[in-house]
Amino acid sequence: MNGVRDVVAVGGALGLGALLVVVGDPTGEVPGLVPWQADVAVGVLACFGLVLRRRWPLGLAAVVVPLSAVSVMASGAVLGAVFGLALRRTFLVALGFALGYLATIPVYLLMQPDPRHSLWTDLVVRGVLVSAAVGWGLYARERQALIDHLGERADRAEAEQAARIAGARRDERDRIAREMHDVLAHRLSMISLQAGALELHPALPAEVHLAAGVVQTGAHEALDELRSVIGVLRDEPEPPQPGLAEVRDLVADAHRCGSEVDFDDRLATAPPGAAGRVAYRVVQEALTNARKHAPGRPVRLVLDGGPGEGLRISVSNPFSVRSGSVPGSGLGLVGVAERVELAGGRLVRDTVDGWFRLEVLLPWLA
Repeated sequence: MNGVRDVVAVGGALGLGALLVVVGDPTGEVPGLVPWQADVAVGVLACFGLVLRRRWPLGLAAVVVPLSAVSVMASGAVLGAVFGLALRRTFLVALGFALGYLATIPVYLLMQPDPRHSLWTDLVVRGVLVSAAVGWGLYARERQALIDHLGERADRAEAEQAARIAGARRDERDRIAREMHDVLAHRLSMISLQAGALELHPALPAEVHLAAGVVQTGAHEALDELRSVIGVLRDEPEPPQPGLAEVRDLVADAHRCGSEVDFDDRLATAPPGAAGRVAYRVVQEALTNARKHAPGRPVRLVLDGGPGEGLRISVSNPFSVRSGSVPGSGLGLVGVAERVELAGGRLVRDTVDGWFRLEVLLPWLA
């Protein structure tokens, strides 16, 4: 890319310098101190020096500006150098070299007197050219700064979004761990109680009493380890985790908030506890999502499935004309997707004919 830009810069400077030579005295009819061939040679060398404008912008300008006092063709290189200063240095530096370039015009006319040219005409023409070069350089610098700023903002926004998603996933995993503590602690406590009852049952042989004691001790140890590993995640006691039986409460709450929910429960039997808890969270987030992004629009909720088929949850609602957001654009569904994935299920969200649809399939474990 830099090679192409160098070719364009050198070619443009040569073309502009040649134009100024042609407009001036290309045949050398008016005698001067510098032959026109030398003028062209110096100008060509100055123009090829523009390949150094990125590495040594100040040094290049310091060389080509004085050369314009003896070579009108070097003006093309001067304009390129001044453009580079406006792009890579401050405005005052570029302005100083631009004024220095204009100061060389009287010197050039003294060395190359030509009654057909006016000092004021040359000052105006070259002043317009060098002003355009400075202005273009300043514009290019501001544009590049804006592009860099927007790129940094985009990178920062992407990093913040990634951090929010990671935080949502982490929070959901912590919440699941706390629920595991509640459920497993209850199960292990029941095992311990039943094993204790077997150990004290007078009608059972001694071998059963011994085995029941081992089971009870193991249950106690497992419960202690569970509390030490997972229980530290609990900040304060939480109420029992809701399951699929509480989905009707969610629907009733949605109705009280003004949402129209068409609830179709096709389940013949209730799924096991783990699937029910995940299903509750899925429905809760889906109804909240619909209420937030499509207020007042109808919502269709379908529960279906059974043993061997899995638990299917389908929630759909139309886009709201008044809402500029796409349903499900927040972080709530990120946590839901994390739950579904950890439960071994599958989550699909898409849009069909102006409706947002959330489909979840959870394993139905006995």
